[in-house]
Amino acid sequence: MPNNSKPRGLGRGFDTLIPKNLDTVSLLNQGERIQNLLITDLERDKNQPRTQFDTEAITELAESIKLYGIIQPLVVTPLEHNKYEIVAGERRWRAAKKAGLERVPVIIRSTKTQEKLEIALIENVQRVDLSPLEQAISIEKLHQEFNITYVDVAARLGKAPTTINNIVRLLHLPKSAREALQTGRITEGHARAILAIKNQPKKQEELLHLITSKHWTVRQAEQFVVTLKKSGLNSVTGSQVQTRMATKTPATEKLSKKLNTEITLKRTAKGGRIEINFKDDNHLGQLLKQLDN
Repeated sequence: MPNNSKPRGLGRGFDTLIPKNLDTVSLLNQGERIQNLLITDLERDKNQPRTQFDTEAITELAESIKLYGIIQPLVVTPLEHNKYEIVAGERRWRAAKKAGLERVPVIIRSTKTQEKLEIALIENVQRVDLSPLEQAISIEKLHQEFNITYVDVAARLGKAPTTINNIVRLLHLPKSAREALQTGRITEGHARAILAIKNQPKKQEELLHLITSKHWTVRQAEQFVVTLKKSGLNSVTGSQVQTRMATKTPATEKLSKKLNTEITLKRTAKGGRIEINFKDDNHLGQLLKQLDN
């Protein structure tokens, strides 16, 4: 059940921490400033694991840059001869060149400073008092600001890659669900159920409302998703979910009466199973004989 404890950590304005592009400026140390450098003075990181870039996506970004400029500055570290190596933002750099820009906004950091920030973020993710969304933000910053793959983040944190991916996916929740998760009105399990229907935003809002107003359990939320996907309906009612969750039906009751033992129904995403209770091996043998008749 969702708890009604007071929100931790982020409080008001939480949504500003999850824009479409995470804000590099939020990582600025005192004394750091955004500067405009010649695009020809920047070089790609030769150790950057990413070597393939979607040409069409770069072209689209270049068109956006022509209209709005570069909203999120690149992060670079100094090299010799007044050159700089790109730590984060190679995609923006490539698009800026395609757009014909001469200069781009950058944040210049020393290698030592960059390493300290990376360590600080890793330590931040490891804090036990962070909410799931706060963890997701820190992990995404490691990925975006330091070009660290999710697999490498997982290795550094001692977690499974699937765990990291699941945490980061929370950033794709609709705003209302993110706020509900942060304030404790829904749990992480509820949030994952909402994410399971990410292509149906209206249904996400409907499910969120049912969770918070009806105090649905995670299992009920999951059954809502299963029922919606299985039926292909435009809407799923609470009664339909309750039917899916029912452990007994007229059919199971009839069989239970015939065998004189408790029988329960367990539904899964595809189908389900019937559980027949027995007291001991002798009782099991009797039930099997009855089923043979």
